[in-house]
Amino acid sequence: MIMTPGVRRFALTTHVTASVGWLGAVVVFLAHAAIGLTNQNPQIVRGVYLVMEPAAWVALLPLAVAALLTGVVQSLGTTWGLFRHYWVVCKLLITAGATAILLIYMETFRQMAAVAADPRVDVAAVGNPSPALHAVLALAALLIATVLGICKPAGLTPYGRRIRGESLQPERRSAAATWLYATAGLAILAMLMLIAVHLTGHRPPSH
Repeated sequence: MIMTPGVRRFALTTHVTASVGWLGAVVVFLAHAAIGLTNQNPQIVRGVYLVMEPAAWVALLPLAVAALLTGVVQSLGTTWGLFRHYWVVCKLLITAGATAILLIYMETFRQMAAVAADPRVDVAAVGNPSPALHAVLALAALLIATVLGICKPAGLTPYGRRIRGESLQPERRSAAATWLYATAGLAILAMLMLIAVHLTGHRPPSH
């Protein structure tokens, strides 16, 4: 069902707000991760890793879920559809993949907080590069999703072309669209590999 103009504007505003908020939250987490790795004050270092888990539950995860759900609603309620255009499918996979990784990573936040809270652990062993690495990867993936949403590169999926009654012969895309889809594909592949690594039991090095 296609949304009315008023509902569509509300849905779009909600989606953009959640997406931008998620992007900003990732930047803040990256800053915290950098502080945890570089600061010399033991209290600050321990505090950084202690606050990451509750902050992720309060801000990072809700914004990720909101961006995913509002994106699905926005696609289903407009002529873009959810599986008709490659840019929508890529954006959906990136958002869903990033949200899945975050959900899995919540346990890692808990483990790092436990290490930081243990006074027997030397502060030099508290610092962990894992949050910084994940934040950088998440930031790159979300920026790619943002570019897809803004540029909307041409390209109908086979399903979308059947809906329009068009030929299923391969489409010719511009060089910019080809590079953008290739970049999005690499981001999706990297996230799938990261999810597989986490699900096979990999954890950040214990201290």
